[in-house]
Amino acid sequence: MSILNESYILANGVEIPKLGLGTWFIDDDKAAAAIRAAVEIGYRNIDTAQAYGNERGVGEGIRTSGLARDELFVSTKLAAEIKNYDGAATAIAGSMEKLGLEYIDLMLIHSPQPWNDFRGGDYADGNRQAWMALEDAYQAGKVRSIGVSNFLESDLENILSTATVVPQVNQLLVHAGNTPAELLAYCESKGIIVEAYSPIAHGEILKNAEVRAMAGKYGVTVPQLCIRYTLQLGTVSLPKTANPEHMRSNAEVDFVISDDDVATLRDLQDVDYGDASAFPVYSGR
Repeated sequence: MSILNESYILANGVEIPKLGLGTWFIDDDKAAAAIRAAVEIGYRNIDTAQAYGNERGVGEGIRTSGLARDELFVSTKLAAEIKNYDGAATAIAGSMEKLGLEYIDLMLIHSPQPWNDFRGGDYADGNRQAWMALEDAYQAGKVRSIGVSNFLESDLENILSTATVVPQVNQLLVHAGNTPAELLAYCESKGIIVEAYSPIAHGEILKNAEVRAMAGKYGVTVPQLCIRYTLQLGTVSLPKTANPEHMRSNAEVDFVISDDDVATLRDLQDVDYGDASAFPVYSGR
């Protein structure tokens, strides 16, 4: 499972492990055990968010993992509804307190719009204010790197118009069946590393016959193929699970997908998210 030892280097020189553990839908009271299991397997990149409601449990798992703090890369996200400087500054301090950590490795603005208006109104000024609060936390050493999530090119251009620090990360919905090639290329041109969340398409991709056939050709599972695909795109892959067997399997991706098959997966259109379509990021907006 050598992927667990591989990293990318962010624009500011900070190392980020290529494979991480997503924690959406892991209850706060189960998060600590999930984190400890992941760390034991070899995961060093843990991703949470204020919106997940599990920062306390994630922090407990990190503190009780048996590893030195500097051996783990911990990310969280500013709630999407916070679109002003003071609210953002207060929330950043709140995350540090809930996690019980002296610093956070990466903090993101979770979405350019509040969830109840996803891809809706104009929050340009609010995003610039929230970004200023992240920059100040970064300059103060509370946060080692800063970025955004679900930001389109126009949202990034807005931030860049006043930023003193270019976002180091953009966390996006990226998977076989949904590859935003232009946005990935734009981020690369700005030195922004992309993190792929839901690399297994919230599980629905398991039903795709073409993807299943390709996984069979490589002698791997569909999740392994999908995680490997996002890695070969040059993104950080963030599959989410509380199941240690799945964590272990998700890290067994030391194979290479051919260029032709990568192209096939890149061109694939499959955005059926089943019941998850109720959530803004999977709604097609």
